[in-house]
Amino acid sequence: MNDRDTGLLALRGEAIGAILPHSGKEEIFQNQTLRPILKLQNDIFIESFLNYVNKSKSDFYALSTEKKMQFIDNAVHKDIKFRNALKGMVMAMFTIEEFREYTINSSSLNKRMMNMLIERLKDQVQLLIKPE
Repeated sequence: MNDRDTGLLALRGEAIGAILPHSGKEEIFQNQTLRPILKLQNDIFIESFLNYVNKSKSDFYALSTEKKMQFIDNAVHKDIKFRNALKGMVMAMFTIEEFREYTINSSSLNKRMMNMLIERLKDQVQLLIKPE
């Protein structure tokens, strides 16, 4: 393991969620890699989303909570450029071995990653306020 990988693992901390003997590879990757990265990168995801909202010229801040949830879903699922930026923020925190594992089943892991990120943004919708 190189210095970069060692530093990333130390920065991220321990796995989040149970890793049991019968856990599948994707579940292990989710709990050992994705969850700690999403937690570590949370503030940048919030800022990135606020930047996206401000550039989209929408009146996100005036929307009802339900409409804000739909906006978050649409932003991540339908705006490929934004989605790829978010994905890059996660992938940049992978170790070399994690990246190799990710490439084996990237489609399924991308789905997990984006769904977890959407839920993270939705859970913090109260923090998504208009910057002054």
